[in-house]
Amino acid sequence: MSKPGQIESGERSLRKTLASGILALVVAMGIGRFAYTPILPAMQATFGLSNGMSGALASSNYLGYLVGAILAAAVPSARRQTFLLRASLMVVVLTTCLVAFTTEFWAWMAVRFVAGIASAGVFVFASGAILGVLASMDEQKLSGWLYSGVGLGIAISGVLVLALNKLLPMGYVAGWRADWIGMAVLATVLLIPCWAWIPRSENEAARPRARSESITSMARRRVVLTYLLLLSVAYFLEGTGYIVSGTFLVKIIEELPGLGGFGTSAWILVGLAAIPSTVLWAWAASRAGFVGTLIVAYIVQAIGVVLPVLSGTEWAAALSAILFGGTFMGIVALTITYAREVVPSQQAARAIAVLTAAFGVGQ
Repeated sequence: MSKPGQIESGERSLRKTLASGILALVVAMGIGRFAYTPILPAMQATFGLSNGMSGALASSNYLGYLVGAILAAAVPSARRQTFLLRASLMVVVLTTCLVAFTTEFWAWMAVRFVAGIASAGVFVFASGAILGVLASMDEQKLSGWLYSGVGLGIAISGVLVLALNKLLPMGYVAGWRADWIGMAVLATVLLIPCWAWIPRSENEAARPRARSESITSMARRRVVLTYLLLLSVAYFLEGTGYIVSGTFLVKIIEELPGLGGFGTSAWILVGLAAIPSTVLWAWAASRAGFVGTLIVAYIVQAIGVVLPVLSGTEWAAALSAILFGGTFMGIVALTITYAREVVPSQQAARAIAVLTAAFGVGQ
């Protein structure tokens, strides 16, 4: 029978493990990946970047994300996964800072490509490690909290850009460089507790779970592959459907008549809506099932994406940001968690990598 002290220690360890995953996604995704969106209008205004050039910069990051997911799928050793997770976090911070120290377009392309590789590494390895620990402790219900880190990072990045643009005497346009440096400093600070609390992947890999390890029949394997294929197709379409809003939402809103200056605030709304969304969608899936919940999430997101086109009002822009933010990470969390449920535990990290690659192709 467990003693009260042991239970308290286990709960404290679980909280630190979950916090490490949340912070990892704040750094890699919310800052390293999506910070580009609120900073983009200032870069366009400063350097005259066309939408095509801006899209190319974004695409270089998404291509790197795809390459990173493919490389992550080829890493079999749990110990190497732990090392690569830490290394990827460091690369994310470094590349975030490097954007500020050049004005060469092709240098930006290269840096954002490498940042994409590192972001994918963090997402795949952190998801595998943290979800594995939660499963081993029968705490899968907490998986939604892990992916709240992306929304938290988006909200923080938006607030930081807004604050720097208000506080710095150089103003909105010239502040793009300070924005990137500020993001890198913030990511470095957040990395300290994250680094200390990240669990070792081999601990999770060593824990046998009867439910998944018993999968031996070819029939069962075909069922699992079918689920993974269908999830991959849906996730590919999600990558295709969400990416314009994920990259250009601030720019789209800024260019709507009467909404100039509202773009960054809308991006903060995206992040704030995304923070609780992963928990709420996980709760819904526990009641209605993963498949039905995913379908509803896709429909809600489609409405959010199209709203700015249908109405150029401030309320429509705000609602679009909330619906978009409230679904895009929810879909990610539902997809990855569902895959973790149906795929054998020893193949979980590889399955997550395959799904992430499909998502990257869509983008």
